Amino acid sequence: MNSVASAAAQNPSPDKAKSLKQLRESTRELEAMYIYEAYKAMRKNVPENGLIKKSSGEKMFQEMLDLEMARKAASGKGMGLGESMYQQLKNTIK
Repeated sequence: MNSVASAAAQNPSPDKAKSLKQLRESTRELEAMYIYEAYKAMRKNVPENGLIKKSSGEKMFQEMLDLEMARKAASGKGMGLGESMYQQLKNTIK
């Protein structure tokens, strides 16, 4: 690769940099939703004890907590799903 192409690959244009940032955020959010759905499926399979029924508020809180835990799990390196999608899609951005 010549030096001009190498410099262009390291310093993308402002529009491309913005698009790549949006792509990274989107792939992270998609990974978070995947993790959230996994949490929901796992929680669904845990039997509730019949002593105390969960109120709708508790269920809503649990869903919000699961979503935040999924977002935290997907942040940084995450499980690698978002990073893998990003690596595959980044070359499509012009």
